[in-house]
Amino acid sequence: MFQISEMTAKRGAGLAPMAGVTDAAMRLLCREQGTAWAVSEMLSAKGWVFSGGRNRNAVDLLKRLDGEGPAGLQLFGSEPAYMAEAARQLEDVGFDFIDINFGCPAPKITGNGEGSAMLRNPEGVAAVVRATVDATRLPVTVKIRSGWDDESVNAPEIARICQDSGARAVAVHARTRMQQYSGTADWRVIERVKRAVDIPVLGNGDVRSGADALRMLEETGCDGVIVGRAAQGNPWIFREIAAALRGETAAPPTPVERAEMALRHFELEVRLFGEKRGVLEMRKHIAWYVHGMKGASRFRDRINLLGSAEEVRDALMAFAASQECGFSAPETWPEKPNQTEKTQSKRMQAQGSEKRQEEA
Repeated sequence: MFQISEMTAKRGAGLAPMAGVTDAAMRLLCREQGTAWAVSEMLSAKGWVFSGGRNRNAVDLLKRLDGEGPAGLQLFGSEPAYMAEAARQLEDVGFDFIDINFGCPAPKITGNGEGSAMLRNPEGVAAVVRATVDATRLPVTVKIRSGWDDESVNAPEIARICQDSGARAVAVHARTRMQQYSGTADWRVIERVKRAVDIPVLGNGDVRSGADALRMLEETGCDGVIVGRAAQGNPWIFREIAAALRGETAAPPTPVERAEMALRHFELEVRLFGEKRGVLEMRKHIAWYVHGMKGASRFRDRINLLGSAEEVRDALMAFAASQECGFSAPETWPEKPNQTEKTQSKRMQAQGSEKRQEEA
């Protein structure tokens, strides 16, 4: 186990912050499967302050559900004053700690000198962390990458700066910004960070199974592991990791369990955000849940045409039944969408194209 101020997390796996993914529904489902803690989607500190807290998309990022367990609110920004003010304003919205994003590799974030671009600005890192720590009574943690590129791997230095500036823990995605999400995570960087600091170090990158989690803990000495993309459509990975830490194995989910979890996830999304947005948000999640299952490709095509909660609900229930019975897809589904369905799909996609902005 490791402790971050009053928040204690068991030694194990946390859910990494992912834009457009780790909302309250995702966090709750992963918690039920054994995650130790979670971090929200990232929120622009400057955007929050400028909006006066009135931007609907930003407010939606703050929603929580009973039973989520310990969770952090992730802020990003490069200006200490805005980071401090956002942390001060948001410390009472229900999260257990503030997490600072120095790891996002997206060009629209790094182009503003934020996210992983901060790895090239050690003095800025110190100023942002110190200002945030001084502004809130909540513990402050930091998420970083190995460095900007292979020629500037400076995670141990950045981690020491974060520690000296008051951070209570540091999470390390063992890829550089230039790698984005490609290639292989270099876990040796996590081990170097662990040797460089006294605060808890959380490892991230290429943990796709319970065996991977055990190997990362053993090879790096890190205090916990964080799972990101491997949890998409697979909250059961936390059950697998928790079992591995106990020296046990966990049975993988059956196709029916996967389809039923997708349905439950959908109901939570609609509850959180309403029918229209819930339908749009779930398209990617459903694709992840059914990946590799019988009839998955045809089912994904069909789901992307549906615009109402009732239609999606019925389709998911039918798909779950098809998995249980062993056939690939309900016979009532047309092989190809008709022209009306195509028009409805295009209209829905146009309405949903204005995706929730991380900078809100």
